[in-house]
Amino acid sequence: MKNHPSRDSWSGQLAFILAAAASAIGLGNLWRFPYLAAQYGGGTFILVYLILVVTLGFTLMVTEIAIGRMTRQSQLTAYGRLDRRFGPLGLLATIVPVIIVPYYCVIGGWVLKYTATYAGMLFRPGENPFADSGAFFSSFISAPFAPFGYGLLFILLCALVIALGVKNGIEKSNLFLMPVLFAIAIGIAVYVFCLPGSLDGIRYYLVPNMDALRSPATGGFSLAQLARTILGAMGQMFYSLSLAMGIMITYGSYMRDTDSIEKSVRHIELFDTLVAVVAGMMIIPVVYLFAVKTGTPVREAMNAGPGLMFITLPKVFATFGGGGGALVGTVFFLLVTFAALTSAISLYEACVASVCDLLGMKRRNATFFMFFVVAFFAVFSALGFGAWGGITPFGMDWLTFFDFATNAVLMPIVAIVTCVFTGWVLGPKAIEEEVLKGEARFAARGLYNVMVKYVAPVLIGAVLVSETCRALGLFGWKI
Repeated sequence: MKNHPSRDSWSGQLAFILAAAASAIGLGNLWRFPYLAAQYGGGTFILVYLILVVTLGFTLMVTEIAIGRMTRQSQLTAYGRLDRRFGPLGLLATIVPVIIVPYYCVIGGWVLKYTATYAGMLFRPGENPFADSGAFFSSFISAPFAPFGYGLLFILLCALVIALGVKNGIEKSNLFLMPVLFAIAIGIAVYVFCLPGSLDGIRYYLVPNMDALRSPATGGFSLAQLARTILGAMGQMFYSLSLAMGIMITYGSYMRDTDSIEKSVRHIELFDTLVAVVAGMMIIPVVYLFAVKTGTPVREAMNAGPGLMFITLPKVFATFGGGGGALVGTVFFLLVTFAALTSAISLYEACVASVCDLLGMKRRNATFFMFFVVAFFAVFSALGFGAWGGITPFGMDWLTFFDFATNAVLMPIVAIVTCVFTGWVLGPKAIEEEVLKGEARFAARGLYNVMVKYVAPVLIGAVLVSETCRALGLFGWKI
């Protein structure tokens, strides 16, 4: 299928890798991966995660990028171009980013608020509103306008980048944000490594803890615990690698035929996993030290979940004394801001590209249109802890409900149907031919064929059942 002459493209393979890696490196790496690793046995979880990334994650990412490049379309219209019967799958795949972008930008607004507050503390020595970080966080997210205001500012930042286009907007922003993000992450990790007693926290994080695979009742090896670890790692992999969100199809549609899909995916996996592991090196040791210092049970401190970033870590920074906590807090949340921006931009682009492909709308007009769509739906998540806190779909606040609907339900469904479509309707041969356009051989062809036809649908189906049961409290299932 020939390239559309009017379609934007990356300037080269490195630009594509940086863009895709920037999409994958987001909030999931910086707060979700560390606390899941701590919860599921440290190195044990990391090992399981790595195995899944290079097998299941590789299969799904190659599939999506290849579909995007062979059709030169976003996810909304790509499936229908290949087979009209699967056109509705494109609509389902587009609903995912349309739902995620608004609440993701609201969380991005929270990060902006924390960055601004810590930066302000640098100029007001002795002032520390995070002394009781739980109260600070609760008062902010329940405020009548502030959560939406900061979220709107975050949406605007994304829109400005998207409006500039693929090369002048997304590509150039990544060329700045990604090196800075890596530099800050490594800098903080080195700083943490130099803290007295940090090695105990690093061992807690990296050394495999087999207790995570033992039954709480008998103390012996438990298949159920192993299954929970695998399912937890798979859920994180979806969240972290930007799979089944339409992003990789859209970004693949801008990829040149001469660029290698297989090598690109391996590089993206490497960058994404590296940042996730380094994030744990930043966070887990300081939380471990804080738990020991305050007498808090280590497992309790580590299992703070999403509160780890907005409540536990500010408490840790508050103990640094002087201006140290303000400086570290500013640098850390600046890092989180950059990571959140790169992921939100890719989600926003998947929506804008879909509007352009379906309606033939110009990029800037589509960006303007999506700005109002995203801002409208962001209101629900922004006010869900305040003015609209009494409205709880399925017993959840709005943000949690949107997260459940996309991550636990829609994304696994999109991934399963994509595997069935690719493995049994389109045929793995079509993907192989697309991969071979930029490579002499498809080294992982055998692995890919087995995974996409047999293994991936079963594993993803397990994630769908597991996440749904966990979120709705069915059958006592907890992960």
